[in-house]
Amino acid sequence: MNATVTALDFAPLLPWSVIAALAGLALVATLAGGVMRLSGWIWRTLAILGIALVLANPSLVEEERDPLADVAILVTDTSSSMDIGGRNEAANAMAEALRREAENDPLLDLVEVEAGESADGTMLFDGVNAALASAPPDRIAGVVLVTDGQVHDAPASLDAINVDAPIHHVMPGDREAGDRRLVIEEAPRYGIVGQTVQFMIRVEDDAMQGTAAVDFRFEGGEPQRFTIPIGRSTRVEVPVERRGQNVIEAEVEAGPEELSLINNRAAVSVNGVRDRLRVLLVTGEPHNGARAWRDLLKSDPSVDLVHFTILRPPDRRDSTPVDELALIGFPVQELFVERLEEFDLVIFDRYRRRNIMPPLYFDYIARYVDNGGALLVTAGPPFAGAPSLYRTPLAAVLPVRPTGYITDGGFTPETTDTGLRHPVTAGLAGGGETPQWGRWLRHIHGTALGGDTLLETPDGHPLLVLQRSGEGRAAIVMSDQTWLWARGFEGGGPYAEMFRRVAHWLMREPELDEERLTAYATEGELHADRVTLADEAPPLEITWPDGREETVAMGRTEDGRFAAVMPAEGSGLVRLRSGDLTTVAALGPINPVEYADLRPTGEALDLFVEATGGGWYPVGDGADADLPALRRTRAGADQAGRTWLGLTRNERYVVEASTRTPLLPGLLAVLLLAAFLGLGWWREGR
Repeated sequence: MNATVTALDFAPLLPWSVIAALAGLALVATLAGGVMRLSGWIWRTLAILGIALVLANPSLVEEERDPLADVAILVTDTSSSMDIGGRNEAANAMAEALRREAENDPLLDLVEVEAGESADGTMLFDGVNAALASAPPDRIAGVVLVTDGQVHDAPASLDAINVDAPIHHVMPGDREAGDRRLVIEEAPRYGIVGQTVQFMIRVEDDAMQGTAAVDFRFEGGEPQRFTIPIGRSTRVEVPVERRGQNVIEAEVEAGPEELSLINNRAAVSVNGVRDRLRVLLVTGEPHNGARAWRDLLKSDPSVDLVHFTILRPPDRRDSTPVDELALIGFPVQELFVERLEEFDLVIFDRYRRRNIMPPLYFDYIARYVDNGGALLVTAGPPFAGAPSLYRTPLAAVLPVRPTGYITDGGFTPETTDTGLRHPVTAGLAGGGETPQWGRWLRHIHGTALGGDTLLETPDGHPLLVLQRSGEGRAAIVMSDQTWLWARGFEGGGPYAEMFRRVAHWLMREPELDEERLTAYATEGELHADRVTLADEAPPLEITWPDGREETVAMGRTEDGRFAAVMPAEGSGLVRLRSGDLTTVAALGPINPVEYADLRPTGEALDLFVEATGGGWYPVGDGADADLPALRRTRAGADQAGRTWLGLTRNERYVVEASTRTPLLPGLLAVLLLAAFLGLGWWREGR
């Protein structure tokens, strides 16, 4: 829509300062003549003014102008906090109102930008700067920020953004709504397995005072509940249950008013490290395998080994005076009564029942296992006969009953179907359906009573059996020839690796559990892995951070291993369940900044709104939100009111055509000047 405009323009022949100086000197001289009543001074003054006007070179300019549209910038917050209530609907309504205004006004263009979130929260000003870079600074009519105010990249001053236009904040959300929030103020990064770590937490609630119940869960398991005062920092202690990364989730009960339950939860990742492991090894009699056991356990710097070998049983006759013996008595009372609970693992290696330990002490060991201890028995010939450990109260936790038979002769241990799936024996070097291992030369016949048989003889007799007993675990090896693998006999076998796994399984290392569910998120995908001894894995039930539930099937990857991969959206904790197993995984940061506070606020943007003359408009929730009216305003006028926001008319244009007409053509100027000067001379000559 072009327009024709006529205006007076000057194109001075000399600089304005020179013209002004010359005109000033001449006027002073002529005025002095007037004061002295010199004749002709009026005409000379007119001549001087005429000369100044000629030097100014006035002309009429007629321009055909094409006006340029102003640019309104709309930045809409699309972060997760805008999903609360009807905030997105209100934001969409505001955007639609601006679109209609731009459609109805040919001199207004609309630039729309969406601002999302990152690990550091809502990145609104990334969108602002991107939009400003796309528009000429002198044509910006205004910047409209549609956000709940939870902005995490606001600069410290207006100098950080290049804008000379009003910034308006349209704030969706119910600013009167209450919300309960859980804040973890302090959390450790490391903790010792079996001990507790301390958290400093605080519950904030806009609607009430008093106390609130907070549940702590380890990897989605059973909760441990604490009752803490609202609004006060409180220290709580939570046990670290396993080695490696432990996701410990805290959740406060719902309050009387809630914007969302998302910020009622928080989580931390605590790296569980084991203190030095204490292992008690009791060798019933000297034999070739005793040194192999000792070397294996001493090679691990994290193991404190207490090793006793019974060299002189009480029933052995020896005439050497006691005060000349270089041996010490077996400290039965100290080991199996006073300090038994201090050991993480007890190993009986080829132990023969003698009169050293009363039956009551074996009952103590059985209770130790039931209460969470770990026991490993490597059976030798005594296990098949009268001195067998199975003829003690320890039989209650042993997974194999001896039959009384012993076979001497070479055989190659074989992995059972269960052993091919069990993490303790799956993937052992040289293993598989046809193991490439050296032979053992003796095995003790027995009947498996329960648990999982992982290794067996070629004719089906159990060799390695693991069993859970009460809260603890027990394992038995039905041969005393395992040391041949350590010596490399006929190529040897995975002695160190297998018994390392056995020991760690006994001490409840999660990586070796036969039933395990783990999950992790990477590159926008959620990966879930299921270890099981069953032929099929139960379906995977997923609860996403926003409360949405989904069930997917898990596909087999190898024997005993199943997996599922799916796109991961949002941020926060996702809960997974497969059968009786549960776990959690973090999408993005464990405690997203975006969810720390969900209340609408204007604090983060007040500086920019006030400094640019913009307005702040809390509009409420939903598509029928109370939106401000839109007005086009003049530059320099008020740009905001209580119920309206202004978009400045910058009145920029492009000149399509121009016609210049001089007001003092040369001939006319000469005649006028000659006339004024002539009249002055004539008047002076009279």
